[in-house]
Formats: sequence, C-alpha cells, structure tokens
Amino acid sequence: MTVTPEGRRPVVAALYREALPPRLEEIEALADVRLTKAEGLAEAMDGADVLYQWHSFSPALRENWDAASSLKWVHVTAAGVSQLLFDELIHSDVVYTNSRGVLSRAIAEFTLGFVLDFAKDSQGSFKLQQQQRWQHRVTRKIQGQRALVVGTGSIGREIASLFRAVGLQVSGAGRSSRPGDELFDHIHSSRDLAGIVGDVDYLILAAPLTEDTKGLVDADVLSAMKSTAHLINVGRGELVRTDALVEALSSGSIAGAALDVVHPEPLPAGHPLWSMDNVIITPHMSGDTEDYLDDLGQLFVDNLRRFSQGKPLQNIVDKNLGFVPVS
Repeated sequence: MTVTPEGRRPVVAALYREALPPRLEEIEALADVRLTKAEGLAEAMDGADVLYQWHSFSPALRENWDAASSLKWVHVTAAGVSQLLFDELIHSDVVYTNSRGVLSRAIAEFTLGFVLDFAKDSQGSFKLQQQQRWQHRVTRKIQGQRALVVGTGSIGREIASLFRAVGLQVSGAGRSSRPGDELFDHIHSSRDLAGIVGDVDYLILAAPLTEDTKGLVDADVLSAMKSTAHLINVGRGELVRTDALVEALSSGSIAGAALDVVHPEPLPAGHPLWSMDNVIITPHMSGDTEDYLDDLGQLFVDNLRRFSQGKPLQNIVDKNLGFVPVS
C-alpha cells in the first residue's frame, strides 16, 4: 500500500521515554524523524504518517488522539497491546502493528527454566547451600510430564517447541478447540480450562490479555489442578485471579507458581506472594535478553522499509481482537 505522495519520504514521530530508539540512523535513512517525549507528542504527530511507540506502554497516543489526524500506521515495541487500544483507535483506519515474535524464544527459554527450577528443586538446593548443608535428595524428571500452554501464538509455540525437545507432553488452549499439530497434541478451548487441567503437571500462561482471557485462571481452575501441579505465568498478570492464587498456594491446592507477571504490577511490598516458599517471582523480564532492544529496533526498520515501498506490513494487529491472529 502506497501511503505517501510519490517522492515524499514518510514522516515518523518516534515516542521515547529516556533512551533514544536503537538503529536511529537506519530509520532516518528511510524517513524524516521527529523524536519526542510524551509531552511533545501532539506537535510531533502533526502531519506525521507513522507513530513509532518506542515508549511501549505510554498512554500518550490516547491522550493526544485529536492530533493524530494524518497517522496511517502505529507500531509499538510490545507484543501485548490490550492496554494500549482504545475505541477511537480501534475504529479508525490506522494500521496497528506490534512486536510479536521478537521475544518469543527468550520467553520460552525462561519458561523452560522455571520448569527445570521446580523439577530439580533449585531453590531448595540454594537454601541448603546457604546453610552449608550437604543433604542428598531426589528430584523429578520432566520427561513424560504433561504441560498445557494457554496461548498458541508465537510465544506459546516456541514454548511448546522447547518443551517437546526435552520430552514433555504438550497440549494447548486457545480461542477454540481444534486438532493439534506438530507442537500441540491437541488444542482445547480456553473456556473449558477447568475441565482439562486435572492431569496437567505444568499450566503455562502465555496468552494475550483480552476481555475473554482476563481472570481466566480463577478459583475453579486452580481447584481442578493436581496438588502436585505448578502454574507458570509469562503472559499477563491479569490472566490470573490473584486472590484465588494466593489461597490455592497457601492451602496446598497446587504445589507452586512461577510468576514473571503479576496483578497488580509491580507487586506491592508486603503482598503475601513475596514470602511464599513455593513461589518464584521475577519482574516482568522473561523476554529481556542482552540484545533485545536492538532486535525490537530491527523489526521496526524492516517494517518501515516495507511501508516506504508500499509492501504489506508484518505483525498487523486485529484491533478488535487485540492481537495478531495466527493464520
């Protein structure tokens, strides 16, 4: 799709918070760039074709939507965009793209690390080491264990691929039930979660946050899990009813949880999840490898080149669904 008059370079408003976007020279070679922080966004968007939202979760676009009359494309450096969408944007002709896939492998590795941590009791070994105690124990194999991955998009598929490589049996849960494929034995409807978690050893949450998935893991789902099962959340904190999770962990209804995301986030001081021995908490970092910022920048450069040449963009979000549909 050609979006600028012939011969005119696109104008990109680049929203940042502190550090400037990476690969800026490559972006400037393709477009006229207006760097701005949130307070200057309205002015920067005047006449701009593109908004590059490097400050991923800023509400500035919503707050300055009246100034976005010339926008044709918005790109955000995040995969989950539910909190960034609003009615005016959803119903507009603006194309919206996200950074789906860039961090998927890293998140999958992090998730496998959580599984190994639980199965091999790394936390217990560390505690014994701190006490200078040489105490032999046995641990669990992961080969043959059952995992259910909620969310069968880019992240979920990378998780399934790694899990299969180490011998886990993997099923998925998505918007609808359908046959499996080379990665998922079967794909269930996430609406039936309470009825399908009874034989699961690891329940993995990697779904986008939508109205359908908010609070998906509630007291009913948690009570249906095995007492030896573990919950791992690398999706969004609001996929889980936090109070119900605290109760399940406290009562021994499930064995433990690894939470890279929580609700509320950040987790406030004094919250009971902080002090639970059967909980691992990391600060929303599962995708953040040493080079992830450059990888995010590369995706935008590739898409900007496509935009400039009138080619279809990658990672177009269905704004009504809130995510990139899987073909």
